[in-house]
Amino acid sequence: MEAFAEKFLYASRWLLAPIYLGLSAGLLILGIKFFQEVFHIMPLIFSMTEANLVLVILSLIDLSLVGGLIVMVMLSGYENFVSNIDLDKNTEKLHWLGKMDAGSLKQKVAASIVAISSIHLLKIFMNAQSVDNDKLMWYVIIHMTFVLSAIGMAYVDSINKH
Repeated sequence: MEAFAEKFLYASRWLLAPIYLGLSAGLLILGIKFFQEVFHIMPLIFSMTEANLVLVILSLIDLSLVGGLIVMVMLSGYENFVSNIDLDKNTEKLHWLGKMDAGSLKQKVAASIVAISSIHLLKIFMNAQSVDNDKLMWYVIIHMTFVLSAIGMAYVDSINKH
């Protein structure tokens, strides 16, 4: 009975595979949204102020960071929790693939969240005159919570490695 339960639990890791495939669909959706924004802004470039152009570019950077986060979670999560990714010898392999354990993946996700939050905060600061001081304070507090959480996770991970 114990051997059956262990085999069943181990095989249930494959239930994560459709989730990682779903993330690839999310990446496709994000790519569509990225290019929708690019095509939307093209006719307006010459009539935009520099500040508005910077905000649009920050939004595009934000989308690319989220895309990178999706790829990282999708590939590393699959490889850490489901199965190794076997690629042909002629296929280019990402240098970090197979080297990122669950702890380092968690740190990369936290760092990406901080970067995404930083971009959102910068966009808010560029329109600070139209944002209430209370809201601005809460945006900073939330961002600092992300920063402190990422630092805390990195610290705990470094303690666990020693």
